[in-house]
Amino acid sequence: MIDKFAPDLREVLDIIRSGASIAIGGFGSSGRPDALINALCDLDRRDLHVIVNNVGHDFTGVGRLVVEGRVRRVTASFPILQEFYDEYFAGKIELELIPQGTLAERLRAGGSGIAAFFTPSGAGTMLADGTFPLSYCDGKAATYIPEKETREINGRRYVLEYGIVADFGFAKARKADPKGNLRFHLTARNFNPLAAMSGRITFAEVEQLVPAGEIEPDDVHLPGIFVDHVVMTAAPVPAKPAQTMEESIA
Repeated sequence: MIDKFAPDLREVLDIIRSGASIAIGGFGSSGRPDALINALCDLDRRDLHVIVNNVGHDFTGVGRLVVEGRVRRVTASFPILQEFYDEYFAGKIELELIPQGTLAERLRAGGSGIAAFFTPSGAGTMLADGTFPLSYCDGKAATYIPEKETREINGRRYVLEYGIVADFGFAKARKADPKGNLRFHLTARNFNPLAAMSGRITFAEVEQLVPAGEIEPDDVHLPGIFVDHVVMTAAPVPAKPAQTMEESIA
């Protein structure tokens, strides 16, 4: 009987070493695998290459990785955190900017064994012609995203993009069975299946662990073939009690 459930989150994550590349699911805070990210910080992993749709807008999730100086390179579509840009222009983090749809397809392609594909997204822009800064030094662009191969197909210009295969994949799901079959909750499905597919070794953070067979085949959003380890989310932090008017005035 296959059982991918790992009761000790930190112990199972210990195989991740500093310098690894990690594809992380989520869109903003929706479906973000915070328990996995926090455990990675607690293990003091650094020099990471993070592949994610957006860095975030606060100091949680991927934002925590950035603020704590654990990220070497970000491959993303929406790095909106100001602290990220401070690090980027200071030459401490590299940025590989990718159109959102292209990022999704690169993750899916990597997980499906597709080496590369052509897309019109990015054609004729800095993301394709080799002029977008990958990194800065002393306030000036130091390195650039390499120029990409382009091809005209049926009268339209296309860009060659490569599938992404990350060392590890992080995903968050509502429900899993011991075989690793996953079901996501509403919009939390977003980039999670793609990040899971992309990882050579994938960890799924779940809210509910159910017996094998309880998730109907038609309800499986991602089959267990793409998942190596299933962990439970950490217990939620209790909300801080609201201050009374008297306490606020004091």
